[in-house]
Parts: sequence; structure tokens; C-alpha cells
Amino acid sequence: MRVAVVDYGSGNLASASRALALAAERAGIAADVSVTSDPEAVWQADRIVLPGQGAFADCAHGLGAVGGMREAIEAATERGAPFLGICVGMQLMAERGLEHAVTPGFAWVRGEITAMDPPGLRLPQMGWNALKFVPGAHPLLEGVAPGAHAYFVHSYALTGADPDQVIASTEYGGPVVAMVARGNRAGTQFHVEKSQEVGIRILTNFLTWSPS
Repeated sequence: MRVAVVDYGSGNLASASRALALAAERAGIAADVSVTSDPEAVWQADRIVLPGQGAFADCAHGLGAVGGMREAIEAATERGAPFLGICVGMQLMAERGLEHAVTPGFAWVRGEITAMDPPGLRLPQMGWNALKFVPGAHPLLEGVAPGAHAYFVHSYALTGADPDQVIASTEYGGPVVAMVARGNRAGTQFHVEKSQEVGIRILTNFLTWSPS
């Protein structure tokens, strides 16, 4: 199995690739996890992971600056390659982001990325927060218990989402979208690579996921 971690100058590339390799090893999956900025390698990959940290606009522009990368991700996922976006990588799945400027996303899921405004709470939302979801909501959450904690660091979040595309949420001055999925494309607002055993379980599920 070829797993491509997309390198476009943003995201915890080393920690994401290490977490994926650990998940594969524990599950007994023969996986070649590579960090790559080569669109051809991404197009040929069996699974694609798009990390991201920082501002939506910066990440979108960084991705666009790697010639052919956005098109390779689109083409690979259109042919069915499972995709996982992490943090801003998940946010880029939305229709647009409003951080610094109006910036188009992939428009794979409904909604836009807007500034959080949690009453009485600091920003960014930073630390461990409980995941809320219905057991059996999605294969990526198999073996994860509702209430399990994941590690978040963000000041912007998905709003106007399609409820059918939200598979988990958290609370931070109100509900916050934590995970989305549509077809073979999914994303986590939290840093799955920093979420210890919960994160490893989700990554293991991703490596064994067969979207219908």
C-alpha cells in the first residue's frame, strides 16, 4: 500500500508520517508511507493524507504553488483513493475559507471556514477535547468510544456544514465540527497525529477503510 503524505510546506509532515507508519505496523499492514511534493506520486498513491497548520489562505496558496498537486489530489480521489485531511487539511475540503481573505477550498463538503467566537473562552482552542458522535457513525471511528479525547489547535472552524457530512463534533463554547466525511474523502479538525491512542486508532481505520 502506497500512502502519500502531501508536502506543500505546511503541516506536521514528520509526525504525521510517523503516526501512519506506527498505525500500519500495529495493524500488520505493509504500507510504504512517504512524504512527497511530487504530484505524480500523489496521483499513484493508494491513500492520500493532507496535513495542514496555520492560516487557510496560506495553506491554499501553498498547495496551489506546487504545480499540478491540487489537480493530482482531485484526480486520485475522484478515482476512489481514500483521502484524509488533518486540521487545515480538513478545512481545505470546505467550499471556502474566510481567514485573511476569501479563499476557495476543494468544495468537497458544504460550508465555510470562519473565525470561532466561543463566549468566555480563549483562542486558539488548544488542548484535549472530547469527541461527540453516534457509535457506528463511520468506519473511521470504529473502536473509538464517544467521549474519547483528541488534541485540537485552531481558531477557525467549519460552519454551515451539511449534518450528513459531519461524523463527529466537540464542544468549545458551543458545538464545533471535529470530523467530516463524504464518500472516500474525510478529515479531522484535530491533530490526529498528536492524539495518542485515539489518533492511532483513527489512522489504522483509515488505512483499512474501504469506502463504498
